[in-house]
Amino acid sequence: MAIQIKVVERPLPRTGGNVRKFYASPVQDSEVTLDILTKAIEKTSTVSGIDIRAVIYAMLREAVAGLEDGKIVRFGEFGSLRITLHSEGKDTPDEITPASVKKTKILFSPGKELKEMQRNAKFVKI
Repeated sequence: MAIQIKVVERPLPRTGGNVRKFYASPVQDSEVTLDILTKAIEKTSTVSGIDIRAVIYAMLREAVAGLEDGKIVRFGEFGSLRITLHSEGKDTPDEITPASVKKTKILFSPGKELKEMQRNAKFVKI
């Protein structure tokens, strides 16, 4: 199946909005919710929806705990999560404290199957 794209016009950075270009942008007109995923998994397995959700919520709890402990959380072929941060620059190492951290991000690195889908993606303009 092809990923639908649309055309969007955006200003070029550092031109003050005076120069504009056209870009391809993915069409995302709906979403696959946890409820939809649960029902789809139920149809293709012997696991009940309640059990599927219980595992997902338990996995989320354990992922949060792992990230809080400074670990990379690997979900097998699905991918992995890790914390990155932005901090203030200081002149000496002693000046760096926990208060130096200004922002954190959680990065997701896709696994093999997701990377393959991304690499082989086909597109159709609408």
